[in-house]
Amino acid sequence: MDFSKLDGLIPAVIQDAESSEILMVGFMNEQALAETRRTGYATFFSRTRNKLWTKGETSGNRLEVVDVLVDCDEDTIVVKVKRLGSGNVCHTGERSCFYRRLSETER
Repeated sequence: MDFSKLDGLIPAVIQDAESSEILMVGFMNEQALAETRRTGYATFFSRTRNKLWTKGETSGNRLEVVDVLVDCDEDTIVVKVKRLGSGNVCHTGERSCFYRRLSETER
């Protein structure tokens, strides 16, 4: 993986393995990707807290990794997951972080 383009981070697109719904986007550094591979649960690097965090560590809504796909430039991944717990991925309590449409006035 090429971690050089975004100051040591790569985007990780999180997708429901069963429905193909995009659930969220997070960032991983080398350590987060290694931890994801080691544990089988999606782990990210928090840019605001400057530390690793595993999705669902407090809510119980963990993301079990089913597959990881790498893009052609090796600088972005798609992580196909099985949703555990309530199945809601967004910190707002929504199923997915992508639940709002861009309004015509916001373009």
